[in-house]
Amino acid sequence: MPSLSPAEFASALALVGVVILIAALLSGLVERSGVPQVAIFLALGAALGPAGLAALDVELDSGALQVAATLSLALILFTDALSLDLREAREHRALALLAIGPGTLVSAALFGAAASMLLDLSAPAAAILGAALASTDPVLLKGLLRRPELPPAARHALRLESGLNDAVLLPIVLVSIAVLERGGVGSRDELRLGLDLLLLGPGAGVLVGLFGLATLDMVRRRLGVRRDYESLYSLGVAFAAYAAAESVHGSGFLAAFAAGGTIALLDVELCECFREYGETTAELALLLTFVLLGSSLIWTGVGEANGRALLFAVFVLFARPAIYLAALAPTRVEWSSRAWVAWFGPRGLSSLLLALLAVFAGVPEGTAIFRVACLVVLLSILLHGGTLMWIGRRGPAATPPELIAIDELRSLVADGATVTPIDVRRGEVFAESDEQARGARRLSPERPVDDARVLGLPADAWLVLYCT
Repeated sequence: MPSLSPAEFASALALVGVVILIAALLSGLVERSGVPQVAIFLALGAALGPAGLAALDVELDSGALQVAATLSLALILFTDALSLDLREAREHRALALLAIGPGTLVSAALFGAAASMLLDLSAPAAAILGAALASTDPVLLKGLLRRPELPPAARHALRLESGLNDAVLLPIVLVSIAVLERGGVGSRDELRLGLDLLLLGPGAGVLVGLFGLATLDMVRRRLGVRRDYESLYSLGVAFAAYAAAESVHGSGFLAAFAAGGTIALLDVELCECFREYGETTAELALLLTFVLLGSSLIWTGVGEANGRALLFAVFVLFARPAIYLAALAPTRVEWSSRAWVAWFGPRGLSSLLLALLAVFAGVPEGTAIFRVACLVVLLSILLHGGTLMWIGRRGPAATPPELIAIDELRSLVADGATVTPIDVRRGEVFAESDEQARGARRLSPERPVDDARVLGLPADAWLVLYCT
């Protein structure tokens, strides 16, 4: 990778700073308006690119793009596995299996078959494109999962799908890349691929996850660990897992997912910042990569928009609803929830990152795969992002919570009002405290709506939330 001059290094730091500042300043506006966050950063990339200020021009062979894309995908896989709620997965295992099995895998197979027929791609290249486009975008989906009008069953299904689907799609991409690189796979190659997919990559991730978690727990009990450094620790585990696997010629991406999954499976009490910092950093890495792609590369998908490519893109975007409606038919999930799950499978950076793996590997059809993926992603941002904005305009405006003083609370109780104190303290604060307000009910900050339904909180009562 070529070294950066002082001016290029300063420009790179400025770009990172701009992404962080804009992401922070516009977070509230994005939350309220429903404007797709990725669209804002694509526009920023276009403004900085050759068609705008000409301050940024990224090529497919750019070292900066490869570093940003690699970090983004590794962090996506790690945080997806880390934040997977195993209790939710067990409670809704049938939903998860249907979404990941018939939903994700059938989508990847049909998209790949369509790519082979319409785009004249070889079978392995079509498999890469099909798997990439079956992946959902975590950034756009994150905004959807926060919406109060989203039915609980749809939220469960989409959260489980987004947390698990890359784990089944990534091996398809890696195997297909290996086939394209070698021009076929012999028995020795099959053994090597099996070692990589089943042992070297995941094994390194499991070992790093176990060692990292055991070390953190031991040091925390004996010496104590500052909260701000515990939050950084999550990134260290993700990067260490990736590096460990690559050092033994395994897949660093599979290792990152395995490390996050190991930590989630052990269910050790962790500071919430451990997960939150990793998720926030992953999101910023995604947005930075979107800016890099938005400068010029993603727009090459528009140049790919001939008749066959457009027909393929339309098929991808509208085949998913039919596939998922059929996949979820055996469940007792109401039709409205099925419709949410079926429609909202937005394609975004996850799809582009998986397609970029073929480009970075230097496979012959890598550029064509990436450009078609760009076309589908741009249409998905318009279609699914536009749907979210339309729903946001039609839906009722959110009412901000009222601040209430202790004296006002006492007055309500004295007047005979039904008042229910709600404890919404962070998990580690709640676990370490022996005190709780009299008559308080506990709601997890991560799943308040679900917990409220389970507790059967009255709709006509005053709910007074408190935290520290």
